[in-house]
Amino acid sequence: MQQRVSLVTLGVADLERAERFYTALGWERGNDEPEVVFFQCGGLVVALWDRGSLAADSAVEDTGGWGGVTLALNVRSADEVDEVLAEAAAAGAVIGRPGAETFWGGYSGIFVDPDGHPWEVAHNPFWTVTDDGRTLLRG
Repeated sequence: MQQRVSLVTLGVADLERAERFYTALGWERGNDEPEVVFFQCGGLVVALWDRGSLAADSAVEDTGGWGGVTLALNVRSADEVDEVLAEAAAAGAVIGRPGAETFWGGYSGIFVDPDGHPWEVAHNPFWTVTDDGRTLLRG
């Protein structure tokens, strides 16, 4: 198996609300099917799909709690962390943790989307974010 991830699907309670939230962040829908929303995110696709349908398709029981996964967006500066957090709040996110210096030498904060999916927004001075948005462990 190649060491990569192709698709992340977020289970959502209200597909239209979730789509409005992510498009308010400037994301562009990449498909026309009414039952699922796809966003091209660099070399990765993020999908929004009904939470019950996703659980059934994934052969898991939806207990309604946090699934042990946090998504992340690495950015080029601490100021950009704060800008993204403000943009997410304006789109309807809850700020779980405002931007602040971290124990590992970076700067990060957390927003939670309307369906409870946490997103860390981080500036890691030891990694490189390329002009096309790829995050590299080494510059």
